[in-house]
Amino acid sequence: MGKAMVLVYTGDGKGKSCASMGQLFRALGHGARCAVVQFIKQDPDTLDSGEYKSAIQLGVTWKHFGAGFTWVGENDKLNAELAKRGWEQVKRWISASAFDLIVLDEFTYTLTLGYLDADEVCTWIADHRSKEGFPHLVISGRNAPKALIDIADMVSEIQEVKHHLQLADRKAEAMIEF
Repeated sequence: MGKAMVLVYTGDGKGKSCASMGQLFRALGHGARCAVVQFIKQDPDTLDSGEYKSAIQLGVTWKHFGAGFTWVGENDKLNAELAKRGWEQVKRWISASAFDLIVLDEFTYTLTLGYLDADEVCTWIADHRSKEGFPHLVISGRNAPKALIDIADMVSEIQEVKHHLQLADRKAEAMIEF
């Protein structure tokens, strides 16, 4: 494996998590050891998430550190606590060279909402990424902070042009939203 990269999918459009999962499935095709750490979103078993079910069947390690929408009930407080635990898990995996690629799904929210200090996280990544065994990191979520953009090797901003949930009285559907 070449030098580990930090890839960021951000923006207000649909498809950031999907792009991240595409990177994951591409890496799996090359025999990579992969993991997903999902922040903010509710439990993937509850969501009946297609990407979760597929990844688990293919041997991907998947950890969940989210309580759901931040504006619902006590979720903001719970998400803040879970974000800290999730980031500690990621650092342990990185330090142990446990994986070749780790997806940090919806991770930007933990930084922009102040659950984690963006400068501290980005400094940690920058300080460790030259070490042997550092994995590729694929990070998704809206409003990626400047500190993250600055250390990333690739940043794609996904822009919403049109979204079916905004245009009609539709609900999230399996195979499309989850």
